[in-house]
Amino acid sequence: MKIYINKVKESWIIDRVRKEWYQHNKDISTNRISSADTIWVAANWVWKNIPKKHLESKKVLNSVYHIDFSKFTKSDEKDFYKLDKYVDEYHVISKKTQIQLEQLTDKKITSIPFWVNQNIWYSLKEKSNFRKKYGFNENDWLVGSFQRDTEGSDLITPKLIKGPDIFFNIISKMYKDNRNLRIVLSGTRRQYLVKKLEDANIPFKYFEMASLKALNELYNILDLYLVTSRLEGGPQAILECAHSQTPILSTDVGVASEILHESAIFNEEGFHLAQTNTEYAYKKSLDFVIPAGMQEFVSMFQGIYES
Repeated sequence: MKIYINKVKESWIIDRVRKEWYQHNKDISTNRISSADTIWVAANWVWKNIPKKHLESKKVLNSVYHIDFSKFTKSDEKDFYKLDKYVDEYHVISKKTQIQLEQLTDKKITSIPFWVNQNIWYSLKEKSNFRKKYGFNENDWLVGSFQRDTEGSDLITPKLIKGPDIFFNIISKMYKDNRNLRIVLSGTRRQYLVKKLEDANIPFKYFEMASLKALNELYNILDLYLVTSRLEGGPQAILECAHSQTPILSTDVGVASEILHESAIFNEEGFHLAQTNTEYAYKKSLDFVIPAGMQEFVSMFQGIYES
């Protein structure tokens, strides 16, 4: 059994997933598509870069992360079925996406969250030192968000499925009650929130191109990480927070209900009732560390290979 993962080269999580998979599964993986018997289309938006002769002659697993049916056009549907004719099995990273995908295909769907790399995401000691490093005080109350919030076309229009408007509404109310509140932003395409925070005079710092090491340090200085999305596949921040023992609250999207305690999942109107449960999330995350977090993937590929 030899697995080839298609490339995306967008400095996004799939690039990291691909790299980590090859590092830890050298015996069953190959960088040469011609040597593979199974193609993992982990980035289906660039699947057309894969020569058809390989799609036709090899087993194909396609990962789907989420489907925004509100924007799912006839063209999107046509593209989906162009790839679907080559797909032997689908993979999703949350049960919610599985329910979505079942509306489009009768093929087998396996739900397995991505693993979390415990060598990158972990709890740090001496957190006060890291607060000083990034320019924050001990009495600052830090709320973080490390995902993009604008559409790629204009860097102004909010990407509503990510819920940056919900995030802003929540922290605006929080700031009225707590003037020590400070917002910690990272990730690209944060222009929408940056402008909203500037206009509202809510203090924030933006670490746009933070390294993975810096991101783990930023997680560790937070009093709260907020996921306010309307639709998600993961997001991977949930597992990163869980394993770094960062307090997190999330809307009921993606993998949230599979990792977080029910008390840590909220809707906007009931946000004031939500409570973090760091210990619960951390214990859940232990099932997904490397190599254990990759084992279900290995079993999935073995099943595809033997089918």
